[in-house]
Amino acid sequence: MSVGAAAGGGGVATTARGSLFALAGSAANAVFGFVLVVVVTQGLGARGAGAVFTGIAAFTILSNALKLGADTALVRFVSRDLALTGGAGVPGLLRIAVLPTLLASVAGAALTLCCPGLAGWLLPDLDPGRAVVLVRLFAVFLPVTTVALVLLGATRGYGSVVPFVGVEQIGKPALRVLLAVPVALWAPSVAGLSAAWLVPGLLGAAAAWGSLRRSRRTHPGTDRPPSQLREFWAFAGPRAVSSVFDITAVWIGVILLSVLGTSAEAGVYTAIGRLVTAGTLVQLAVRLAVAPQISRLLAGGDGAAAHHLHRLSTRWIALFSWPVFVLLAAYPHTVLSLFGSGFSEGAPGLVALAVACVVNVGVGNAQTVILMAGRSVWNLVVAGLAFVVQLGSGVWLVPRYGVLGAALSWGLAIVVDNGLSALLVRRRLGFRTVDRGYVLAAVLGIGVVAPGAFVMRTLFGDTVLGASCGIVLSIGAWAALLWRYRLPLGVGEFFGVLRKRSSENSR
Repeated sequence: MSVGAAAGGGGVATTARGSLFALAGSAANAVFGFVLVVVVTQGLGARGAGAVFTGIAAFTILSNALKLGADTALVRFVSRDLALTGGAGVPGLLRIAVLPTLLASVAGAALTLCCPGLAGWLLPDLDPGRAVVLVRLFAVFLPVTTVALVLLGATRGYGSVVPFVGVEQIGKPALRVLLAVPVALWAPSVAGLSAAWLVPGLLGAAAAWGSLRRSRRTHPGTDRPPSQLREFWAFAGPRAVSSVFDITAVWIGVILLSVLGTSAEAGVYTAIGRLVTAGTLVQLAVRLAVAPQISRLLAGGDGAAAHHLHRLSTRWIALFSWPVFVLLAAYPHTVLSLFGSGFSEGAPGLVALAVACVVNVGVGNAQTVILMAGRSVWNLVVAGLAFVVQLGSGVWLVPRYGVLGAALSWGLAIVVDNGLSALLVRRRLGFRTVDRGYVLAAVLGIGVVAPGAFVMRTLFGDTVLGASCGIVLSIGAWAALLWRYRLPLGVGEFFGVLRKRSSENSR
C-alpha cells in the first residue's frame, strides 16, 4: 500500500533501488495472489472458494479496522520526527501506537469467538458447525496480524520499504502458496486452505518485529514521555475509519454476494478482484516509495518539490497501468478462464471494474497526498461518501445482477473516491496532475494500446489466439513509442528525483 532519513541522521534513505524493489514486490504479490486464487478455486470449486474468500474478506476488514489507523500515522509521524529531531521521539510514538491496537485486536478476537451466530450470517451456504470453526480460526490469528501491520508502518516511517515489501508482498504470499498447494492436492477443505492463508501471518509478525528492532538500533531515540499523543490520534482516528472504508471497498462485494447471493458468485468475484488488484501493482509500488517523501517535503516547506514528485509519479503510474486495464477489458473471458470453468461468467463485471480503474490510476496517489499533508479528515469524508455509494448501490444491485452488480457498485465507489480526492488535491492543496507529459502518457497507455487490442478482438474474438495477438501488437507498439518518447515522458526522471532526495537526506 520509503522515506529519507533526517538530515544528518545517517538513517536509511528511500532510493531508486528501493522503488524498484517495491515494484518487484508488488508484482510478486500480484503473481502469488493470482496463483493462490487459482489453487483455491481449482481445489474447492467456486462454492468452496467463495467460503474461504468470504472468511478472508471479513478478517481483512476487521484487521484493518482494529489497527486504528496507527500504521499510516506512524508512516507520517516517524518520518517527520526523523526529519525534525533525528528520531528522538520515535520510541514514544511506538508506545502510543502499539498498545491500543493490541488491546483493540484482542477485544475484537474475543468478541468474534463469543458470537457463533456471526458464522451463520456470514456463511449461510456452509454447514453451521464448519462455519463456526472457520470463523473462530480466523479470530485466533486476528491480534498478531493486526499488530504486525502497525509495526510495518513504523518501519516504513524509518525509511525502508524492504520490511513491508518483504513481509506483506513477498514472504506471506509466497508461503501461502507453498502451504496451499499440498493442501489443495491431497486434502482440500475450506478450513485447511484458510489455515494455509493464516499461518504465514505468525512468521510475518516475527519478521516485522525484527526489522523494527534493527531500525531502532540505527535511531535509538530517547525514553522521554510521548509528547504527540493528542496530535497522533487526532490524525489516526479519522484515518482509522477511512481505512475501514478503503479495505471494505475491496472486500464488501464478496460478503454481499455470500449473504445476498451464493458462495459460488463470491468466488467468481474474488477472482475478478484479484485481477483488478494486480493491475494496480505499479500504483501501490509508487505509493510505498513516495508517500513518506511527500510527507517530509511538505513538513520541510518544500511544496514545489512535493508537487513535482506527485506529477511525475502520477504520470508513471498511468503510463504503465492503463495498458493492463485496456487488455483486461478487451479479453475478459479469456483471462477469467484461467481460474477454471464457470469463472468466465464474471466477464461483464471485470470490464466494469477495468473501466473504473482507468480513473483510479489516472489520478495517481491523490489519497496519499491528502494523508501526507495531514488532511486525514478530508480522506475520511471522501472515503465515507464512496463507501455509502458502494454499499447502497450494492444492496440494490447484487440481488438483481449478482457479480456484475457487485462490480458496478465497486466501480462507482472507485470513481467517486478518486474523482473527489483528485479535486481536493488540485483545488485545496494546489497539486497539478495534468501536463504535457501526462497527455502523452494517455496517448500511449490508451490511445495506442486500445486500437490494437480491440482490432484483434474483432478479428479473432475473445479467445486465446485473439488475446495473444492483441497483446503482442498493442504492447509492442506501446513499448516502441515509450522508448521513442522516454525523455518527454520523464520515465527516468522519476527515479532521478528519488535518488536526488535520498542524496540530500544522507548528507
